Amino acid sequence: MGSIFPAWHARTRACGDRGRLSRARLGLLLCCALCLGARAAQAELRLGVSDWPGWVAWYVAEQRGLFRKYGADVKLIWFPSYSDSIAALEGGRIDANSQTWSDTLAQRARGAPVKAVLVNDNSAGNDAIVARRDIASLRELKGRSVALEQHSVSQFMLATALARHGMSLADIRLVNLSAPAAAAALRAGRVDAAVVWNPWVREVEQNGGGRTLFTSREMPGLIAGLLVAREQSIQSKRAELVAAIRAWYELERVLREDTESALSIMAKAAGVRAADYGLPLSDTRFFDAAANRAAFDAAQPESLVAVAPIIENYLRQMGFADHSLRAGDALDASLLRDAGGAVPRGSQP
Repeated sequence: MGSIFPAWHARTRACGDRGRLSRARLGLLLCCALCLGARAAQAELRLGVSDWPGWVAWYVAEQRGLFRKYGADVKLIWFPSYSDSIAALEGGRIDANSQTWSDTLAQRARGAPVKAVLVNDNSAGNDAIVARRDIASLRELKGRSVALEQHSVSQFMLATALARHGMSLADIRLVNLSAPAAAAALRAGRVDAAVVWNPWVREVEQNGGGRTLFTSREMPGLIAGLLVAREQSIQSKRAELVAAIRAWYELERVLREDTESALSIMAKAAGVRAADYGLPLSDTRFFDAAANRAAFDAAQPESLVAVAPIIENYLRQMGFADHSLRAGDALDASLLRDAGGAVPRGSQP
C-alpha cells in the first residue's frame, strides 16, 4: 500500500490545489490503508515447524510455490526445540503448529483451544530408543539414565515401550535433552540410552556404537504428525488453512515422485546432509487425502480416535489429565472437506 502515496503526491503537484485531497479524504484513505494492512496481517498463517520429516516437508511446499499456487499466505516459523513450538501455539504466538497426536491431546487436557486439522504422517520406524552397545534389551535399562525431550512424544514412546516389558518411567532416570543433544550425550557416554529420531538414530548406530532397542514401527498409528491450529485461527484464517491442506496433498505427491529434489530442500532446512535425510523419509509414512479420510474416521482401526485411549491412559498415569478426554473434540474434519478430502460427516465435526 505504500506506493499509493508517492503516486498521489506526483498527481497533486501536476494538478495544483484542485488535485489535493481534503484532510477528511486523506484521513479516509489512511484509514482504508491501515484496515487493508491489518487484514493482510490477519490473513498470514504463522505455522510452526520443527525437525521432523513430515513437518520439514513444509519447506518444500514453500520453495516449490505450492502455498502461492493454492492461495495460502503462510509464514513458516522454525523452532530448534519442538517443545518450544508447542508452548508457542498454546500461548497464541503462532496460529498453527506441526506436532503429534499425543502432545495435542495433552494440550486439550490443559484446556488449550487447539484442534488437529490434517495428518501429515505416521512414524513407521523413524523414532527409536537407542542404547549403548552393551545394553541388549529394554529390561536392562532399569536404574539407568535415558535422555529425551521430557513431556513430549518421546516420553510417551518410552513409557509405552517400558510398559510392554513390565516396567515404568519410575524404573529409569530421565535426563531432559533435545534430540540432537540426547544423541550427542549417548555418543559421549554421558547417558546410557536416548529416545531420538532419524538422522540421530543412524548417527548413534554408526558413529556412537549404539544399538536400537525399540522403534515406532511397534506402535502403529500412535505417533502421528499433525497440523494443529488454534480454534480462533480456524475461524479467522480458515481459507489459509484450507489452502495449506491442498498444498500438502500436492506436496505428498512431490515427496513420492521427486524425492531427491525434496530431500535436498528438507536437508538444508534441517541443517544436515541430503544423504542423511533419506532414511527418515523411508521410515515415515506420508498421508494423502485418502489416508486423511481414514485417520479422521473413528470407525477405522488406526484412526486418531481409535488409538486415543492408549494415549489418554498415559496422560492420566502421568498426571497430565485428570478427566476423561473426548478425542473427537480435538479434531476438526471440516477443513478436509473444504479442501476436497471428504470425511464421513457422522464421525467427526
